[in-house]
Amino acid sequence: MNENRANQSRQRWERVQQPAAEARGLPNVAYTDAAFALRERDTLLANTWTCIGFRRDLPKAPAAKPVDLLGMPLVVVSDQSDQLQVFHNVCSHRGQVLVSEACQLDSAIRCPYHSWTYRLDGSLRGTPFIGGTGVHEVEGFDKSQYGLKAVRTAEWLGMIFVNLSEQAEEFDDYLAPVRERWETFVGTAGLQAVRPAQDGYMCLDVQANWKLAVENYCESYHLPWVHPGLNSYSRLEDHYNISVPGKYAGQGTYAYDFASRAGISLPEFSAWPQDKRKHAEYVALFPNVLLGLQIDHLYAILLEPLAHDCTRERVQIYYVDDTADDESHAAARKTVLEGWREVFQEDVWAVEGLQRGRHSPGFDGGVFSPVMDQPTHTFHCWAAQRLSDIML
Repeated sequence: MNENRANQSRQRWERVQQPAAEARGLPNVAYTDAAFALRERDTLLANTWTCIGFRRDLPKAPAAKPVDLLGMPLVVVSDQSDQLQVFHNVCSHRGQVLVSEACQLDSAIRCPYHSWTYRLDGSLRGTPFIGGTGVHEVEGFDKSQYGLKAVRTAEWLGMIFVNLSEQAEEFDDYLAPVRERWETFVGTAGLQAVRPAQDGYMCLDVQANWKLAVENYCESYHLPWVHPGLNSYSRLEDHYNISVPGKYAGQGTYAYDFASRAGISLPEFSAWPQDKRKHAEYVALFPNVLLGLQIDHLYAILLEPLAHDCTRERVQIYYVDDTADDESHAAARKTVLEGWREVFQEDVWAVEGLQRGRHSPGFDGGVFSPVMDQPTHTFHCWAAQRLSDIML
């Protein structure tokens, strides 16, 4: 790239980070180019805490499950004590993928190619025939140097996070801003009490870049036209913006009233302020987790990027305590799940239309309403700060 083009590119990315009234959105290439998506994976996603799955995905421990992060093979391993660790899913010998489907383990992971074996802590255990038939050791080969390559791993609410670059802040510091915000609603230990519902899970495939799902989630501007049912009681004018630069962004409402309108009841957070019973908040925890907090449940959406133009939305609903799992609440749980399914499915056509629009030469980032689009602009700024070097 010559100096003039580099300056133009730099100015384009800097324009994203201007105040919302003057800013332009991320360029089309950030949504439509497969090569860009891989560079994005190795910078934006690698340098922070990215969610790659749920604990519920694994069979009973000890077990392993492969994860493909835009072509990067990873494997989640739960050991005999059910402790989680993520590794690069390749054998140190010749680079064969080790685990191709979720499975239970005994005491080792075995490479299907030459049968090298690894303990569940990643250390190399066996190297059959490395020195010839029947010879399993060779002088000078130090097994301790050829174990699986571990990835920095953390878990929260049954969600599995990785930091591929090893450069992100401590995981507790990463979570602290949103946890501290929600202490107002649930108290200091409220989120630790929630339990994932086994019957509170759904999956949607969206033919769009994962960032568009984040952008759509951040704002309530589209509510009257995309979600008329929800807007009938939690109206656009009942919403407020949430923006914490560099951390999360989204929206809140003063008028969430789904349970009473649906004629159901569920256990509630005991610390929830009575004067905020109808408050609810919906935030995107950057990069790829969408959270929704209500008085009687929480949900998390993992945005799993399958390709530059395809995203899997994996939704897990959590309830306040174990009593919510009682059969007496089964109908209420089903009503909550189907209520959110309707809302999330309503978003699919809109997000997919945004993806198709990114192929138009008549659009290259668009503009922001300084009032209605502030949370979306906050996400664009976060992304632009981390992506600009890709294009320089």
